[in-house]
Amino acid sequence: MPSDTALLVIDVQESFRHRPYFREDEVAAFIERQQALIDGAQARGMPVVRIFHVEDEGVFSEASGFVTTLAPLRIHPTVTFRKRRHSALVGSGLDVWLTEHGIRRVIVSGIRTEQCCETTTRHASDLGYTVDYVGEATLTFPMTDVTGREWSAAEIRARTELVLADRFARIATVEQALGAGLDKAA
Repeated sequence: MPSDTALLVIDVQESFRHRPYFREDEVAAFIERQQALIDGAQARGMPVVRIFHVEDEGVFSEASGFVTTLAPLRIHPTVTFRKRRHSALVGSGLDVWLTEHGIRRVIVSGIRTEQCCETTTRHASDLGYTVDYVGEATLTFPMTDVTGREWSAAEIRARTELVLADRFARIATVEQALGAGLDKAA
């Protein structure tokens, strides 16, 4: 029986290494958790959906050569989509693919925690999908607000999980997200 759950791996791409805000300090931990999620999903027969963000110019353009999987992550996706908006469900064809494949639950992971991952989570929830948001398999970078306060990546992740929890998604660890998928497949 095919899985009704798909793993979304959003914007895990080399383009980010070429942005001025990129910091390497949390990448190794992110890659370890993201890889565990990908490997676990594949072992359970869940489709792994890779999504790249693309733009006409700059480091997110196809011509840049940076719209490739962030090293050293290993992924053999079931399907790849390209998006031009924050939500992976806008204009990419992902929504049609999910419907055609009977997907009712999505697991959200990727880069950036508070942008494309959060936006896709909210959108998927509003469309009626059950959503597991795996914050430990998301990556973001410190940001400075209008008052000059720098918010750490950990603070941004905590804030994102706070506003999504029990409204738009279940906040899950890698193991919890994979276990829920296994329970539904059994």
